[in-house]
Amino acid sequence: MTTAEELVERMLTEAVAALETLGVCLGVRLGLYEALAGGPLDAHGLAEKAGVHPRYAREWLEQQGSAGWLAVADEGAGDPYARTFRLPDEVHEVLIDQDSAFYAGTLPGFVASVAGVVDQVADAFRTGGGVPFSAYGAGTRHGIGRLNRPMFLRSIAGWIDALPDVSARLAESARLVEDAAHVLDLGCGTGWSTIAIAEAFPAARVHGVDLDEASVIEARENAVSRGVADRVAFFHADAAAFDPGGARYDLACVFESLHDMADPIGVLRNVRHVLVPGGSVLIGDERVADAYATPGGLLERLNYGFSTLHCLPATRAEGAKVEAGTVLRSPTVGEYAVAAGYASFKEAPIDHDLWRFYHLTA
Repeated sequence: MTTAEELVERMLTEAVAALETLGVCLGVRLGLYEALAGGPLDAHGLAEKAGVHPRYAREWLEQQGSAGWLAVADEGAGDPYARTFRLPDEVHEVLIDQDSAFYAGTLPGFVASVAGVVDQVADAFRTGGGVPFSAYGAGTRHGIGRLNRPMFLRSIAGWIDALPDVSARLAESARLVEDAAHVLDLGCGTGWSTIAIAEAFPAARVHGVDLDEASVIEARENAVSRGVADRVAFFHADAAAFDPGGARYDLACVFESLHDMADPIGVLRNVRHVLVPGGSVLIGDERVADAYATPGGLLERLNYGFSTLHCLPATRAEGAKVEAGTVLRSPTVGEYAVAAGYASFKEAPIDHDLWRFYHLTA
């Protein structure tokens, strides 16, 4: 049995982790790591390069060295302002290189954005209401989008290749708009999954849909920056009521967003009506246990943390008909598929550390 002393020690350990996460958030937000990417700096050098006050620069450098994010390059002969710190290559990859498979630079800001609305979440607990997604701000929007970006750009073609008939149709479709295969990407956020599909299958036309207007605006900008705006379109709409205006889709994708939808059964039912005959749905959502058990593993705890503070409140703010939360278990997805009228539901043969994939056909 855990003792009170052990619980206090745990609280201290977790408080340190929380504070150090916020320290990383500060470094990312102020460009301090990027300033250090050019070589070791002392407090005055960092202050000048990043545009911050030297005393704050010194304190942050020392804190980051203590936490192990930065390495001391020169002790400075006892003068704390002369002490220089360098950015290790591994930290550069994790916090700065947005193309790296290990990039996590926006995760601290994501956590901070959730902490920033904790008073609103507390009110939602009391009233049964919710906290709109927009209230979480850019930290959450970018946290989700940029964390998933390298994974989508590297892996999405392989995921779709796990559905051979679908992959062949997308690869072989004509480049003429009227003959092209079409893909629907629901809950697309800032558009990186949609863009990745377009880059992987240049002959296809891809439509992204999201309920958050700020995300859709950024998605359109991202499509232009990647040179795929001629083949990609984004729509600000509720996925459960989205009307494609006569378009029919060979594939619909729902990546890490089904658990955030206020009416997931309605979304899947709507999708079924806009698929071509033989069309497919590919869902990727959190890899959680099939049944509740304690104590939970690391991923279970991570997903429950985000669910309690973000996903459930944001979903309730939309007038939820079904309230899955982040911990969306496989049997529940199967229940959604049956209720939405799909003839076939199975797990897709895609290996992934964080997500589980599902293949639905009408």
